[in-house]
Amino acid sequence: MKKLLIGLVVVIVAAFGLFKFIETTEMGGDTYYVQVTTDGKQVTLKDDSGQEYLDYEYQLTGYDENGKSKELTFRANKERPLRKNAYLKVTYNTKKEGVTQWEEVAEKAVPKKALTHLN
Repeated sequence: MKKLLIGLVVVIVAAFGLFKFIETTEMGGDTYYVQVTTDGKQVTLKDDSGQEYLDYEYQLTGYDENGKSKELTFRANKERPLRKNAYLKVTYNTKKEGVTQWEEVAEKAVPKKALTHLN
């Protein structure tokens, strides 16, 4: 019974490690910070069933924690524009050559070197 429990724990830990590895290589990447300064470009897209929906596309300059810039293009995945002047933490994956995720953050969460370029 003890060997079975240890084997189960090893399998769970290995599965978790594999999941983290896949998440890091597929979804991970370099972190940049942007400030939303426009309403974005409204685009109409179709889902797999052919249903149309609205989205907003943004082209903004992002800065990493050292102040290095990169032009970033991403969609908000929302039917309304993002809040103007909001700060976003954006993950750019060079393997996928694009933004894989973003999240709104407070101004105090933006590194100082990036913030000086955004203000």
